[in-house]
Amino acid sequence: MPVYRLPDELLFPPVSEAVPSGLLAVGGDLAPERLLAAYRAGIFPWYSAGEPLLWWSPDPRFVLFPVELRVSRSMRQFLKKGTLRISFDEAFRDVIAACGRQPRPGQEGTWITEEMEAAYGVLHDLGYAHSVEAWCGKTLAGGLYGVSLGRAFFGESMFTMQPNASKAALITLVEHLRERGFTLIDCQVETPHLGSLGARAIPRRRFCKLLQEALQYETLRGDWSGFPAEGR
Repeated sequence: MPVYRLPDELLFPPVSEAVPSGLLAVGGDLAPERLLAAYRAGIFPWYSAGEPLLWWSPDPRFVLFPVELRVSRSMRQFLKKGTLRISFDEAFRDVIAACGRQPRPGQEGTWITEEMEAAYGVLHDLGYAHSVEAWCGKTLAGGLYGVSLGRAFFGESMFTMQPNASKAALITLVEHLRERGFTLIDCQVETPHLGSLGARAIPRRRFCKLLQEALQYETLRGDWSGFPAEGR
């Protein structure tokens, strides 16, 4: 199957045209309009420095349904201790920069290029991209960032500098999204870390159907720093 080269127009081929690896298209740009159009279609960018811009829609898709979140007893106890303060949208650019520096087993370098940092910074300024931070005192100990549209959240990356920091940030995010009626968290690709919290693989066709249902709702756009959080 061919890999499509994107035109200047904000058009993507159907996700069913992706090759078995999930690669769908090449080219285009990271303008906010194109990024948002991609997420709405179940597509995301993922490439390394020196590579062309690549767009993906894997099958199956790894997702976490907020109502299926699993938190171990030991993690519940850790959260109750209040060792970490969890915040929202307090340090977006610091979080994405830290995610880019986080070593990944089996990966050389990072896919979070300067271009990606800048593009998601714009989405954050527009109220679509958000971060969750885990603080130990005044030190950023872990966190994650992603994109919110309708009642779907698309997790992009996370980092941790001490045990349980990124997990605490993610659990807090999922619990707050569940309270606000979010139905779907896109984890993109499978990891044991996310699987331990209840994430699972579903067929791409089902993912796209659930995504379109989630997109029927108004986007919770803007600054999320007013969210209540653990440890405050």
